[in-house]
Amino acid sequence: MATRIALRLRSQLIRAAASTSIRSSISSSATRFPPLIYTPLCEIPNHQFDASSVTAFRLLSTARRGPTRTKQVDIGARARQLQNRRLWTYALTFSCVAGFIVIALNQFQDQLVYYVTPTDAMEKYAANPSKTKFRLGGLVLEGSVVQPASTPYMEFVVTDLITDILVRYEGSLPDLFREGHSVVAEGFLKPFTDDIKREVSAKGVSEKARGLECYLSAIEVLAKHDEKYMPQEVAAAIERNKKTLKAQEAAAVSTTKVS
Repeated sequence: MATRIALRLRSQLIRAAASTSIRSSISSSATRFPPLIYTPLCEIPNHQFDASSVTAFRLLSTARRGPTRTKQVDIGARARQLQNRRLWTYALTFSCVAGFIVIALNQFQDQLVYYVTPTDAMEKYAANPSKTKFRLGGLVLEGSVVQPASTPYMEFVVTDLITDILVRYEGSLPDLFREGHSVVAEGFLKPFTDDIKREVSAKGVSEKARGLECYLSAIEVLAKHDEKYMPQEVAAAIERNKKTLKAQEAAAVSTTKVS
């Protein structure tokens, strides 16, 4: 009986000592390692962050993100866009080239000077007064070559047997220049003002030439004895005018005989 009571007391003492040792060990570990306290990031002061911590936080935040989806490219739409750009480029280039060609042709057309008779020159001048440059071809009217003493200009009249135009040229006339022969005078039509009419000689200028509103201020005079030098269109016009004058004379004669 005494033995049993001793064993029970011994076991209770052992249990009490074990529990006491466990409690002491737990208290010592608590003093060594304080409990973890979780604080939200918004409550942490800014001065506790440095560059390395921020970089690490960004890496961790991006690492959590899932893989981004690649955007699909519409190849057909891209091809149509490139084709439209190419077509617009071709259209603009063609327009620029065409505009340049038109401008160049207009300038070249303005610089072209055709051989015309006095009648044709007056008709073209009346239709378009801005066009004043002509290359006049015809015959030098006999008795019209004069140099007035008051002016340095040589004066003569060019005719196609229908219309007479006064020509004023500053300079010496060609050696082959003769009255009654063909001549080519290039220049500009200018208004036949009253001052010019007073300067012009009263002898050489015909009434037809005085009756016109303009005269030719020549910058170049060409002449040859050979009638083949006359431009074909001018020669043909003079021949037509000759036939016309002959027909008019014949009609006048027949009218006088009938009367």
